[in-house]
Parts: sequence; C-alpha cells; structure tokens
Amino acid sequence: MATLTFYGAIEGVTGSMYLLDTGKYKVLLDCGLFQGRKEEEKNNYKPLPFYVSDIDAVVLSHAHLDHSGRLPILARDGYNKPIYMTRPTKDLIEVLLKDAASLQEKDAEWENKKRKRAGKKLIEPLYREEEVDGVMLLCQGIKYGKRITIVPGVEICFRDAGHILGSAIVEIFIEHGNHHRKLVFSGDLGNSQAALLRDPEVITEADVVLMETTYGDRNHRSMEETLDEFEQVIEEASQNGGNILIPSFAVGRTQEIIFRLGELFQKGKLTHQRVYLDSPMAIAVTEIYQKYQDVFNDEDMAEINESAQLMHSKSRSLHSLLPMLKYSTTTEESISLNKVVSGAIIIAGSGMCNGGRIKHHLKQNLWRKQSHVIFVGFQAVGTPGRSLVDGIKRIKMAGDDIAVNAQIHTMGGFSAHASQSQLLDWLSHFTNKPRLYLVHGEQDTKVQFQQVAKQHNWHANIPELGQRIEI
Repeated sequence: MATLTFYGAIEGVTGSMYLLDTGKYKVLLDCGLFQGRKEEEKNNYKPLPFYVSDIDAVVLSHAHLDHSGRLPILARDGYNKPIYMTRPTKDLIEVLLKDAASLQEKDAEWENKKRKRAGKKLIEPLYREEEVDGVMLLCQGIKYGKRITIVPGVEICFRDAGHILGSAIVEIFIEHGNHHRKLVFSGDLGNSQAALLRDPEVITEADVVLMETTYGDRNHRSMEETLDEFEQVIEEASQNGGNILIPSFAVGRTQEIIFRLGELFQKGKLTHQRVYLDSPMAIAVTEIYQKYQDVFNDEDMAEINESAQLMHSKSRSLHSLLPMLKYSTTTEESISLNKVVSGAIIIAGSGMCNGGRIKHHLKQNLWRKQSHVIFVGFQAVGTPGRSLVDGIKRIKMAGDDIAVNAQIHTMGGFSAHASQSQLLDWLSHFTNKPRLYLVHGEQDTKVQFQQVAKQHNWHANIPELGQRIEI
C-alpha cells in the first residue's frame, strides 16, 4: 500500500514537503524553505529527512520559495533525476532561486566579516547561485491538463490553482497491483477575486486530499471594497502632490497592482504622471507573466487587448493598460528616483520592507507629510512594514532614524490565497468525500477550519510532523 509522510508546512505555512512512497518508488512533493522566525529558518540547515538517493522524482506545485527553496540543497546532496512542474513555474523558479542564493551569499559574506574580526569560524551560505544552475538542468515544464507518467505506476496531471503564475493543483494517480488510488495536492489555492489569473480548477474525485489552509480562519474583504479604497487613496495622494510608495512582493502582487493601476488610468482616474517599478526581480517576473498570457482569465485579457487597440499598440501587455509604467533596473536609475519629490508612484520590494530598494525610498519619503505608503500584503510581526502599519512614529531605515510623517494605508483584499469560504467552495465539488488532510496553515487556523468543515459534513484531519498515512 502506498504511503504519504508529512515533512513540512505542517506546524506553519512554510517548508512544504511531502513524501509519497509506492513501495517501489518514492516521489517528493515540493521541497520548500522554512521562512519567518529564526527558530523556523534553522530547520533549513538540518539534513533532509530522507535518503536523497531513494528519491525517484520530484513534483513542484509552484515557484514560491516556501515550496521550492530547498531544491538546490536536494541537488547538492546528490539528486539528479527529473523535477516536474508547469512551464511558467520553470521560468519563475530560476529567478526566485537565484535571487535567494544571491541574498544568502551576501548575508554569509557580511556575517563572515564580523566573524573574522571576532576570530570565529566562518560560515557557508545555504547554497550558491551556481547550485541553482544544477537544479535548472533537472526541471521539466509540463502543460496544464497533460497527464504523464513520472515513475512506473505513478501519473500526474497539473491543474490551474490560480495562486500565482504557473501554480498548480497536483492530481496524482497511483497504481499498486490491482489497486488504483488518487491523491490530490491543492498546492496553494488562489483568491478568485484576484486579477489576471483564472479561478482554481474544480476537481471532483479523489481518495485523499491535501489542502492548504493559509486563510482557513477568515474571509477576505471584497475586491470591490478594496478597489474603492485603493482609488480613494490614489486620488487623495494626487491632491496632496506627494509620492506614493507601494512595497510589494515580486511574484503575483506586483503584477496585480500594475493591472489595477492600469484600470484606473484607463478610466481617467490616475493623475500621477509616472509609475516606476523599481525591482529587478519584479521586472523579470513581470516579463515572465507577459510571456504566458495564455493562462490569464478571459475578462482581464480582453481589457488588456481593448486598451492596446485604443492606443494602436501591437503589444498586448500590462504596458498597454499603463503606458506610463517605467522599469528602473540599475542601481543608478533607482538612486535617481531620490530626486523625485512628487507625482510618482514607486512600486518596489521587499513587500515587508525588510530588504530591497523600498527601504531607500522610504528613507527619502517617510518624513514628508504629503507622502503616502500603501501596504498591499501581509506584514509579519517584527518587520519594518508591520511597525509602520502599527503606527510607529520613528523608524530606523537604511541606517538613519526617520520621522514617520507620511500617511500609511493598508489594503486587506489583495491576498493571493483563497479565503475560508473559497476553500469550502473548492471542497464542495468533490462528489465522494475523500479523506481530507489540512496542511500549510498555522495551528489555530487549521483547528478553526476543521470546525467549520465539520459543519459542512467534512471530517478534516490535522497531521503531525513526520506522520505517515496510507493512501
């Protein structure tokens, strides 16, 4: 009998990793980094919880590092077989993994300078950029809806999860003697109110379902209300004459914000003269989004096409909606934005203001009363972004103590994850009530969703780290 072991995204929302064992072959589902608190991130330096030589195939649900970030470690430890994912995911993980490796190398270099002075042992980064190149040689991009054999007796099919570009629900078909079983791994399910991507595909049959529960304890604010507030803030900031700073995550959130700004421009409600995307990684990701417009939803793609026709543009892209969008790629171009004191919208990473170019823009703008900062993503406790949202009056930013005089806004409806009601709706399409296991959620969140699911006649199991179940 095939078994599944839970190795990650069990005690929280990061480190996604599950091991399917058919008795003859072993397939790894996701290989993600632990992120967040230092205690969690220490897990990334522990040996992988299985013999790498035993793994026959890897299946990746999507590109986010909490699902893909330990692939270079897996390859360094000797894995040299296929890694299956969707085609857009293959493009995205190269950008994300190389960025992560670069940051790890810089952090190690900085730490080692201090260690040398203190006479301490030097450290190595978690992995290096050249190790990412080894991972990319193993990656195989597969179309949505194509059913393929990955090892004898195991077939997979990727279905659109609508979370970020290339994100997938993974259908896994297992043949064991005369037994046929189907495992469905939700990956991260998307928010059906979000822009550009399609809604998560409906699955109707399974024997076992692993489902994420990131927002299993709440429903999102409606997109209509969120966009109304977004428009009001943009108009208010326009009247003040100051700059608008939008700290944003490079994958998904940035592209959503560009699209929403484009909608305002097309309606004549965006009076700011310039919009800058000041993040090399977000620029690279946006170009990948442009490459795979075939997975955009029909409504938003029609809007892009219509704006391109009105502008007599041959390009069908986000630039069609937002023609004043400018990419700021080099350090010099980023620094030049310091001279812009009004009339600009600057989108930059990192989304929680704990790194990247946004820190320097905050340094230049936070002390100005006419400036506005719009947060469009979750701000974790302990991050500068969270401090600003919580109303801090002075903050250390890029080495200086800065007065916070800018107006701070939080938009709660731009989440890329399915809400509680959307998770329940996705489950409701299963006709045979498969065994359900809740993963990728904080413990309290999973317990709350378990109780709500019970009201809808679902028995939801909450697995423990290292637990093994029969499929």
